Amino acid sequence: MGRVTERRKVLRIRDGAVSSRPDTLVAEEPLEIRLNGRPLAITMRTPGDDFALAAGFLVSEGVLASASDLRNIVYCAGATADGVNTYNVVDVQTAPGVPIPDITLERNVYTTSSCGLCGKASLDAVRTTTRWPIADTPPLRVTADLLSELPDRLRAAQRVFDRTGGLHAAALFDESGDLLDVREDVGRHNAVDKVVGRALQQGGLPLSRTLLLVSGRASFELAQKAVMAGVPLLAAVSAPSSLAVDLATEAGLTLVGFLRGGSMNVYAGDHRIEVRAAAPHA
Repeated sequence: MGRVTERRKVLRIRDGAVSSRPDTLVAEEPLEIRLNGRPLAITMRTPGDDFALAAGFLVSEGVLASASDLRNIVYCAGATADGVNTYNVVDVQTAPGVPIPDITLERNVYTTSSCGLCGKASLDAVRTTTRWPIADTPPLRVTADLLSELPDRLRAAQRVFDRTGGLHAAALFDESGDLLDVREDVGRHNAVDKVVGRALQQGGLPLSRTLLLVSGRASFELAQKAVMAGVPLLAAVSAPSSLAVDLATEAGLTLVGFLRGGSMNVYAGDHRIEVRAAAPHA
C-alpha cells in the first residue's frame, strides 16, 4: 500500500568529516482520485489515509457533505496495463442522488505537493459556496494564550516529521485546546484533506466547534478547505497569502498567521479571540 518513509544512501559531511549512511526520507507517490469511476484528479501525496484524503478533497469540491453522501471508497484493481494494483488509484463512489457539480468532472486536475489549485479555470471556480456558512455557526471564542500553546502540541504529535523533517501537518483542536486529530503529508493541502475526510467518515461535519492549525503557510486553498468544512478558525505558523485573507474576510473565517510562541497576527475575524491585557509597567 505504499510506505510513509523510505531509506536512501547519502554522503554525509559534518565539519569536514565524511561518512556514508542511510537517511530516512518521506515517501511521495501520485494518487489518482476517481469519482464514480471517472478520473478526477491526481495529487502527489505521502501514502496513508488515502481514503480520507479523497473524501476530504471532495468536501472542498462541494461534492460530499456527510457520511451518508459516501457509498464506498476502494482501491482500483488492475490500475496498470498488466493488472497490478498499485494502491495509487482510488475510486470514490457516491450514494444515489448525490449531485455532482459539472465543474469537477470537466477538469482533470493535476495537483502538486505545493499547489492544490493547479487546473482551476479561474478564482470564481474555487469560491464554492459552503453548505455551512461560518457566520451562521454558534459563536466560538478562544484566548490568545490558548492559541499560543497549540504549535507545541502539534509538533509533539508529528511522529513522522521527527524521522524525516519533510512533512507538513494539519491538526484539529477543540475549544479547550485538546487535540482531536492530526495528519501529516508531503503536501499541506493533503494533510488538511486527510483531517477533513476523517471527520466526514466519522460523521463529524461541520467542524463548527474546532480550530484548524497548519504547520506551514495559509494559502487561499487552505482557507477555502476550512470554510467548506465549517471550521471557524484557521491558524498557521507561517504567513497567509493576500487571497487567503480576502477569502477569510468575505466568509467570516478567523485567520491567524505567524503563530509562534506568544506572538501571532490576526488577519480576519478577531472577534473570536480574547486577548488578556498586559500588566502595566511599574
